[in-house]
Amino acid sequence: MASYRLLIAPSAGKELERLPRPTKLRVVQRMQALAAIPRPPSCKKLSDDNRYRIRQGDYRILYLIDDKSLEVTVVKIAHRSQAYRD
Repeated sequence: MASYRLLIAPSAGKELERLPRPTKLRVVQRMQALAAIPRPPSCKKLSDDNRYRIRQGDYRILYLIDDKSLEVTVVKIAHRSQAYRD
C-alpha cells in the first residue's frame, strides 16, 4: 500500500504552533502516523463532510482523506472542548 502525503491547512498549522511543546510533539507524531495508516483503528468518521478524527490526549485532530490523490489533510487541531465548534 502506498503512503499518503500529509498536508496541514494553514489554520491547523497556527493551532499546532500554539500548543505547549510536549503536547505539540505528541500531536506531530500522531499526524505523521496518518501518512502510513490514514484510517487507524482508533479513528472515528464524523457525520459531516467526510471528515475523520483521532484523539491525542485532550486534543482532537480532524482531517480529510483523499484516496484518489493519496492525501491526508489536517484541517483542525483543538482541545476536545473546542474541537467540534465552528
